[in-house]
Amino acid sequence: MARLKRFLPRTLFGRALMIIVTPLVLLQLVAAYIFFERHWDTVGRHMAQALAGDVATMIGLIQAFPEESDQAYILWTANVYQGLESRIEPGATLPAARPESGFGFLRPVLTRALEAQLAHPFRIDTDSLPKHLIISVQLDDRVLHVTASQKRVFSSTTYIFIMWMVGASIVLLAIAIFFLRNQVRPIRRLARAAEGFGKGLEVPGFKPEGATEVRQAAAAFLQMRERIRRQIAQRTELLAGVSHDLRTPLTRMKLQLAMAGDDAQIASLQADVAEMEKMIDGYLAFARGEESELAAPIDLGNLLAEVVADGRRKGGDITLACDGPVEISVRPQALRRCFTNLVDNALRHGERLAVTLSRDGDAVEIAIDDDGPGIPEAEREEVFKAFYRLDASRNLETGGVGLGLTIARDVARSHGGDIVLEDAPAGGLRALVRLPV
Repeated sequence: MARLKRFLPRTLFGRALMIIVTPLVLLQLVAAYIFFERHWDTVGRHMAQALAGDVATMIGLIQAFPEESDQAYILWTANVYQGLESRIEPGATLPAARPESGFGFLRPVLTRALEAQLAHPFRIDTDSLPKHLIISVQLDDRVLHVTASQKRVFSSTTYIFIMWMVGASIVLLAIAIFFLRNQVRPIRRLARAAEGFGKGLEVPGFKPEGATEVRQAAAAFLQMRERIRRQIAQRTELLAGVSHDLRTPLTRMKLQLAMAGDDAQIASLQADVAEMEKMIDGYLAFARGEESELAAPIDLGNLLAEVVADGRRKGGDITLACDGPVEISVRPQALRRCFTNLVDNALRHGERLAVTLSRDGDAVEIAIDDDGPGIPEAEREEVFKAFYRLDASRNLETGGVGLGLTIARDVARSHGGDIVLEDAPAGGLRALVRLPV
């Protein structure tokens, strides 16, 4: 069954067309088999028996009336009333038998009919005259040659049947293709709309159309899209509101701590307040990553060049290699934030970075390699969780607040891609971003 699936069409249009065409072909094959088995066999056998009977009657009359005048009249009558051009070749004998060719499977039918009607040797020649056959019968001292049209043993309705069968099949197939294309087109539009929404693209003008089931799916997609947008907007507003509300008490605490003195306990409290403020900034950054930014076509190489230039201004040793220009439709600011977070994270743990852009079929891959200590394989998925930090200390300068990789993966996935962490070829860590084109 698995081997059979490899030869089946993968698209809905191909499978639906196969569902329609397969019964049609089977019906045509059954009809053709019944026609050839019944019609040709029955009609061809009767026509062959009629021709053999005419030839046998002519031979019987020739043998019953040996006078030349009588035989000439018999031959004339067969020509006029039976359509058989006949002649007698005195003193002749049938030539040696040669391989019989032509005339398809009707030759054995005619041969059996002649064998049943004639008691004399005979030979059938279908090659000497076009659209005619010659039956040569060995009499006592002469040979009777009877020329007849092949229509005497071949039904012309066969061609008509085949033409009607093939013509009807072509017409039905064309109608099926036309209607199937109209039914599949709304499904393809729905798939493109869903894919575009997954990449953060606007799909203007999309509306439910097509069959009832397709309309229901399209309507459900539109409702889902609106619910997701409302949820994103609500979460953004909630995070922004919470962050704003928390800033007021934090500001009062900072003022009180600033007037309290400079002992060690006060310094520890000030570090806690600074960490809380950094976390609030992280909340806002995470919320801004979900804001509705319109997608636009950009050159991904130029965007990476800008991010690399910013990293170099921060003191990083970064190289950039691009495999030609790559134009892609993305949300530029969100994607810039994704790459900036990855580069900053790599600079925090390594000294030298290598950024590589390459094309892989219908996707692009951006590899960011550093020469740092890397991340244990068991923790490579954990670091994408919000506020997860490998650095157990509370030093914000070395570990951040744990939202950089979370935001980066969130942006990549909102564009239909993903980020995975691997071992860099030269040691360290590789952050591999894969985005669909």
